[in-house]
Amino acid sequence: MKPSVFDYASPTTLDEAVALLAGHDGAMILAGGQSLLPSMNFRLAAPSLLIDLKRIDALRGIVVADGEIRVRAMARHRELELDAAAHRANPLIRAVMAHVAHVPIRNRGTVVGSLCHADAAAEMPLVLTLLDGTVVARSAAGERVIPAADFFLFHMTTSRTAEEIVVEARFPALAAGAGWAFNEFTRRHGDYAIAAVGAVVRLGPDGRASEVRLAACGVSSRPVRLAAAEAALVGTSLDAAELEAAGQAAEGAVTAADDMHATAAYRRHLLATLVKRTVAEAAARSSGRAH
Repeated sequence: MKPSVFDYASPTTLDEAVALLAGHDGAMILAGGQSLLPSMNFRLAAPSLLIDLKRIDALRGIVVADGEIRVRAMARHRELELDAAAHRANPLIRAVMAHVAHVPIRNRGTVVGSLCHADAAAEMPLVLTLLDGTVVARSAAGERVIPAADFFLFHMTTSRTAEEIVVEARFPALAAGAGWAFNEFTRRHGDYAIAAVGAVVRLGPDGRASEVRLAACGVSSRPVRLAAAEAALVGTSLDAAELEAAGQAAEGAVTAADDMHATAAYRRHLLATLVKRTVAEAAARSSGRAH
């Protein structure tokens, strides 16, 4: 299919892009286009004006500073995946990025675009949620910083207003001594996750978990923190029985209905299994036992 008729603009400054967005009802932003253009071709999206950000130099690049990785709106997935400074600051990101679609798509798609698309089974929204990251949105009224917990509202729905452009995503660096892990289950490599879990674990001097962060995607209408499982693990030695209890606690986060890929019962079982596996791997990295 072909998209419906639309006007096209390619501004060279962010101020120009913001003014165009504010002045046109039904305008939409184009960055990488790997989600938007197929949606337009199927007429699931029908912008009256397409505002292409590709010529705005201020929206390019990745900056690692002040304990966070700042990914600007036109930075491609592959750019973040291969960025050495970002990898040193938070190696979890590169590990997750290997699961995002395929290399040709990561070469063109943007990280911020994926966050704004907000597919409930996508990996990068999970990472932002896990790390308590933020996005920066700009409009004619000014700028606001939106925590991940407030940004993702529902499947393909965010708290970004129609007049805002998300100009940057900020991923916190990992704290010293933190271990990380990510596991997902898909029908085929590159597919969206049927269920996926990310974990950050820090062990105290006594070997017990002083911090546990867990987030999942593919199991609900948005990426979710697994708060009940986190609470079940903090202060424990992460033995088999404690991991089993955390896995069972995580099952309550599954709200997705049965679909063509899996039943809700299967997702609950899968999520519990992924929680146990992912926490164990993150703890091994924190203790220095992982290779």
